[in-house]
Amino acid sequence: MDESNLNEYQIATLGKRAMAYFIDDIIVSIFLFIIFYEKLIVIYQEVQSSADYTSLVVYLQENTLIFILLRIVYQTFFVWQNGMTPGKMLVKIKVVDIDTGRTPNFGTALLRASIRIISESVFYIGYIMAFFNPLVQTLHDKLAKTVVVDA
Repeated sequence: MDESNLNEYQIATLGKRAMAYFIDDIIVSIFLFIIFYEKLIVIYQEVQSSADYTSLVVYLQENTLIFILLRIVYQTFFVWQNGMTPGKMLVKIKVVDIDTGRTPNFGTALLRASIRIISESVFYIGYIMAFFNPLVQTLHDKLAKTVVVDA
């Protein structure tokens, strides 16, 4: 996106981005709870009766890849389809390709979602970058060549 195209957009604030992140995190957590409900109830009962959290820790470790993949699928699908996850829709922001100003294609959305996992896994360092970037880009935005703007 050249300077003239960039002026057409209002860069989304960190507050809006944080709110969208929080909403999306709740939605993904609800999906995970629904998917794993039966097993979580069994583990909960075991923990209540024995006060031993080992089974919960083991279960979480065994399913970490599924948790990560669900987050990647969620982010990729919604950003690829219309540039907005449900959280972004609610706060009225969207992801656009920095070069074209359009909704990211599937490959860009997948790259962004995958790097997003790294951004939040390593002490949220990828998000901290946004505080020092004039376009409020996180690590995953920079590497995927996207920017988040007001919708």
